[in-house]
Amino acid sequence: MTALRLVAVSAGLGRPSSSRLLADRLTEAVRRRLPGEAAVRVIELRDLAADVANAMVTGFPSPRLREAIEAVTEADGLIAVTPVFTASYSGLFKSFFDVVEEGALAGMPVVVAATGGTARHSLVLDHALRPMFAYLRAVVAPTGVYAASEDWGGSGDAATGPLSERVARAGEELAALMPARAARPRPADEVVPFEQRLAELRP
Repeated sequence: MTALRLVAVSAGLGRPSSSRLLADRLTEAVRRRLPGEAAVRVIELRDLAADVANAMVTGFPSPRLREAIEAVTEADGLIAVTPVFTASYSGLFKSFFDVVEEGALAGMPVVVAATGGTARHSLVLDHALRPMFAYLRAVVAPTGVYAASEDWGGSGDAATGPLSERVARAGEELAALMPARAARPRPADEVVPFEQRLAELRP
């Protein structure tokens, strides 16, 4: 059985980043629920910020940005995490998905997640993230996860409490959606006409 491919995209800007921490928690929650092994990758957009900006201006992604985009579009499941800036997703987060080819995320199972300073920004999941991925024709898991500063607790650990419950539920939902994505028909290799193959054999 081929390992399912899980990719998490984190738009956190700091190191350490609460967005990356949430991405890691969600990734682990999905892995625990998958029936077999999973090939997991976390993409930190912070490292690709200049590449994303250049691609927006020129229309041509750099090799490492192209490789990151391919990892996302070829995944069987996606975790998308952004910090909240001005009551919405970050510009870097939006710009990354703007440079993804139109239609490439159609049918992609996605868990949307966000981090912010206070719980009042939690509606970003429903007024910004869900509509964006619906426009991209992705399949958004019912449970979105928002983590405010107080959700992590004084120790910075979210191992117990409501946040861990939301993370576990979202992980279960994404894990349930991924096998169907993995079973989708892959694009067939390009068919070369017989006449063209024959011509290539001639001296």
